[in-house]
Amino acid sequence: MASPWTAAEVGFMRRALDVAERGRGRVSPNPLVGCVLVKEGQVIAEGWHDHLGGLHAEQMAIHDAEKNGFSPNGATAFVTLEPCNHFGRTPPCTEALMWAGVKEVIVAHPDPNPTVRGSGFEVLESAGIEVRFGLLEKEARSQMRPFMHWCTHRRPMVTVKMAVDCNGSVDDRSAEAQRFTSEACLDRVHQLRKECDAILVGAETVERDDPTLTIRRVETDRQPLRIVIDPNNRINPRSALLQDGLETLHMTSNFRGLEALLNQLGDREIQRLLVEGGPTTVQQFLQAGLVDEFFLVESSVEHVDPVPSKIDDSMLQQAGLVRGSNEQWGDETVQFWSR
Repeated sequence: MASPWTAAEVGFMRRALDVAERGRGRVSPNPLVGCVLVKEGQVIAEGWHDHLGGLHAEQMAIHDAEKNGFSPNGATAFVTLEPCNHFGRTPPCTEALMWAGVKEVIVAHPDPNPTVRGSGFEVLESAGIEVRFGLLEKEARSQMRPFMHWCTHRRPMVTVKMAVDCNGSVDDRSAEAQRFTSEACLDRVHQLRKECDAILVGAETVERDDPTLTIRRVETDRQPLRIVIDPNNRINPRSALLQDGLETLHMTSNFRGLEALLNQLGDREIQRLLVEGGPTTVQQFLQAGLVDEFFLVESSVEHVDPVPSKIDDSMLQQAGLVRGSNEQWGDETVQFWSR
């Protein structure tokens, strides 16, 4: 069956997906969205959701067109997500598109959020604007995966990052606590932290490493919520996490389990949770079937007094994860597993 989309239309939507990436790590709990305005076969403007509270992609693209002397009247808008039709932190994007005189809107993915869910399409069509959707829908869904997951389950997508030596050890008890991966790998980890809304560890990690769990090696205008699972209330009250003034959830005797915690975080619009805890904490998430992504960082270092992770391919598969392609983070090889 012939594709309903032309090569040019596919190219314009790919560009919209590309520009949407400029908002990564900056817009949660809103999704990444990109918009390209096309007139007479030429791109006249681009826009993306850049930061929470800022212009939405459609609004930025319209502003960009007018700033550069182009009229959006009669243009086609390629948008990666169904335009919103409600007042939130900004006015409805449907109104902006209608006001600008856009003649057609081509959308990659419908918005599953109950505040939108088809109403954007209906309003545009009622105004006489042609609407088509489904162009690169799979790619858009992948790009917005945490948002899509939250809309469906109302709790965050769980991403695990664990670093091991060449024999699968997570720590070397013969030495003081220290990082054993490369500087370039650490940069990538901080980028991953930036893309998450919250970071979780267990009490043992805090006792051994006294981490800050902040974003330091990449630019950011926000810090993630930090969470410590400590049902026996054993960590030192002078730990960095409890002393630096940033928000930390210290889950002590009132901790009621992982699923309850995820529901609580979902209520706070936390859409992606990064678990950086030790083997015990990670195994709890795996055994509960709550892990959606797993980055296994493998170093060539060999620990003298190793602490085995006890996490192998079989455990990951039993947790419903499938191994994808390897990545390279600096000197380290990273296995990526996902649900």
